[in-house]
Amino acid sequence: GMQLEAWTSFWYCPTGHAPQMPTIVALLPPLLSHARVALKVPTAQGRQAYDSAYDSAYEAAIAAGMTPEEARAAAQAAAEAMVRVMAADAEAVTYLQGWASLGGDGRVDVKLSEGGDAVISAKNIILATGSEVTPLPGIEIDEERIVSSTGALALSSVPEHLVVVGGGVIGLEMGSVWQRLGAKVTVVEFLDRICPGMDNEIAKTFQKTLEGQGIAFKLGHKVTAAKNTGKGVALAVEPSSGGDGEEMSADVVLVAIGRRPFTNGLGLEAAGVETDKQGRVTVDGGFQTTAKGVFAIGDVIDGPMLAHKAEKEGVAVAELIAGTKKVKVDYTTVPGIVYTAPEVANIGFSEQELKEAGVSYKVGKFPFKANSRARAMEETDGLVKLLAHKDNGRILGAHIISKDAGTLIHEVAAVMEFGGTYEDLIHIIHGHPTLNEAVKEAAMAIDKRAIHV
Repeated sequence: GMQLEAWTSFWYCPTGHAPQMPTIVALLPPLLSHARVALKVPTAQGRQAYDSAYDSAYEAAIAAGMTPEEARAAAQAAAEAMVRVMAADAEAVTYLQGWASLGGDGRVDVKLSEGGDAVISAKNIILATGSEVTPLPGIEIDEERIVSSTGALALSSVPEHLVVVGGGVIGLEMGSVWQRLGAKVTVVEFLDRICPGMDNEIAKTFQKTLEGQGIAFKLGHKVTAAKNTGKGVALAVEPSSGGDGEEMSADVVLVAIGRRPFTNGLGLEAAGVETDKQGRVTVDGGFQTTAKGVFAIGDVIDGPMLAHKAEKEGVAVAELIAGTKKVKVDYTTVPGIVYTAPEVANIGFSEQELKEAGVSYKVGKFPFKANSRARAMEETDGLVKLLAHKDNGRILGAHIISKDAGTLIHEVAAVMEFGGTYEDLIHIIHGHPTLNEAVKEAAMAIDKRAIHV
């Protein structure tokens, strides 16, 4: 990282032309030498270290044939890079690898991976242990023929027939990948629909799109048994509501019925940390658990199991503990993305949720078949669907199926974060031709003002 930082600084030399490779190589050794010394001194001596590094780098630059002006610019960049390394060192994090458990009263016991034990004492502890694959009763995952999402990423060859148990996000993402690589893919889903929680209309459109690509769906069915035969997997499948079962065979079976919080062996009960019926750690509005000084974030608590949601919570709890400021986490503006081809992205409420809540709303839709950029790329599958409050126009939800939907959704996210309306989306000048124009047209369609349909 140190070398990369110095390299970048030199190549963007203010003199207008970069020094040659031998010059860069000549400058790095003295710079790194001073950086190693500087890292051992207190931050208060940073200026002295800066001056020393500057002088050494300047001398090396002159010796390498640079003009005084070039040498000054190069030495300044080198010294600044060194100070940045010192700043990072001042905020250093001690990293331990092993299995940890709460010991109570601010103690964490660690069984180190390299052997031995360690005990850490802290005023504040954050649980961020994430989640693990939810097992399917009666089916043993061996990560060879019967795999989890982890095993599905490490298959040594493309299976002739992949059966995916579970029609949720992870199962469809993995199934979509292997289908595009040449596998026959069959999805077995307990419910009569895919992606529970997704907007109903979008889920149906999504399923039709995947079926058009060749993925087969067996909805309203459950897998009651799966056995690795050595050459493949024999499955027993029957209707979810009961009835006659059937046998299926596959080369590989992916079990993807969901994930659950990882709390096994953390010593939660002994430390006074309570969990709910789903095994999630309970927290208050400040991520504080029922044990003083113990906080929790991410998949291990309530909310969508998404990396970006956990990241936001991590920033929020760090700010709270530091006492610098209170960071708000608005869970209504957490985007959800399905990384298939095309992608599916959503934010806010679905149409069925608004109906169930009795909220008055308006809908606007725009197909990518009418978007010039999508037509030029031959990526016309999908649409944009916007939901806005009937009275004040505030955006309540957005749902997109398209190429790069996971990127497009953030335009809507930004407007929603500021409490914006669909009119705000309309007034934004969108570049042409772009996929984002479909978002504007969907907003215009709310009042039947879309231009290109």
